[in-house]
Amino acid sequence: MSDNPLGEFLRACREAVTPIAAGLPSGPRRRTPGLRREELAELAGVSVEYLTRLERGRDRRPSPEVLAALARALKLRDDEHVHLLRLVKTSGGRTCAAAAAREPVRPTLRLLLDQLDPTPAVLIDMSGEVLACTEGFRKLAGPAGVLDAASIPRFVFTDPRARTTFPDWGQVAEEWAARLRSAADLADPHAADVAAELALTPGSDFAERYAAATRVPRWTGTERWRHPDRGELHLGYEALAVPGTDEHRVLVYLG
Repeated sequence: MSDNPLGEFLRACREAVTPIAAGLPSGPRRRTPGLRREELAELAGVSVEYLTRLERGRDRRPSPEVLAALARALKLRDDEHVHLLRLVKTSGGRTCAAAAAREPVRPTLRLLLDQLDPTPAVLIDMSGEVLACTEGFRKLAGPAGVLDAASIPRFVFTDPRARTTFPDWGQVAEEWAARLRSAADLADPHAADVAAELALTPGSDFAERYAAATRVPRWTGTERWRHPDRGELHLGYEALAVPGTDEHRVLVYLG
């Protein structure tokens, strides 16, 4: 797994910005996708040498002012800017080797899920483990086998039924790889453990997807499910952050 998430994220963001979007001419001889280092350095008001140190992980403590300048030059969304700040915060003291004890699910969260029923909703941690769910989610995910793994990304990457359950399996797999990568980069031990496990799973292309997942994951959108009894379903989803937890989310499916 990566030991330089800050540098890899900065480089991925730089390569995603076209010269035209940055107000620069786009010449015919560009060997690099997106912006060159010297172009980003000029736009952000930093030296090329300093930007190189950041991308290569030789400097992991840029100031908030430098980060703000880079965020403006890279045209980062608010969630991407926050992710950048958090990567800097965690880059000095990464502790993914030992998993911390899991906190119990609060009774009020279980009550919230009861109130959401019969809507399919599931409480997950940063690694995608299912902590609690509504009966509506059991009816949606249970027949497909999602709950057998007790972890959504484990189901997606290790269970052959996943490719039938999700007609757009590639998109779902890409999103879960990005979610695990983001969580592991922010030093969540459970996400790092799951990512290491999936990377060693025979026949899985998780390692390649994980290595390429240097973006902020999406927590809203649509998914297609193929239910054994109900046929094909087009479901919108929203993942709501739960305060007072280790960044748990309530993932709600609407259709």
